[in-house]
Amino acid sequence: MSIQRYETGARMSRAVVHNNTVYLCGQVAEDRTAGITEQTQTMLAKVDALLASVGSDREHILSATIYVKDMSLFADMNAVWDNWVPAGHAPARACVEAKMASPELLVEISVVAAVKA
Repeated sequence: MSIQRYETGARMSRAVVHNNTVYLCGQVAEDRTAGITEQTQTMLAKVDALLASVGSDREHILSATIYVKDMSLFADMNAVWDNWVPAGHAPARACVEAKMASPELLVEISVVAAVKA
């Protein structure tokens, strides 16, 4: 049984691969002062980059859990999400309202994906 950990620190790894399954740590926006649209865009760009670094991509996402600071932001977040998810490749998804680790964060995502064969 092989487990690969990527960008590992004392507290967490940014990605872990086991049995051709990729587990990403929570991804947040690049600019925490931006609005929900930009925070969602840059968060998803981080997901793209991290998945690519371990041999996966958004077409191989199995599940996503999205945490939104306030559900009044849900529709704007979904507008970005809907344009980002490839047609026919929507993963299982949950979206919940959550208190964030930093007050300026509006959205965070945790992703599980398959490694490309």
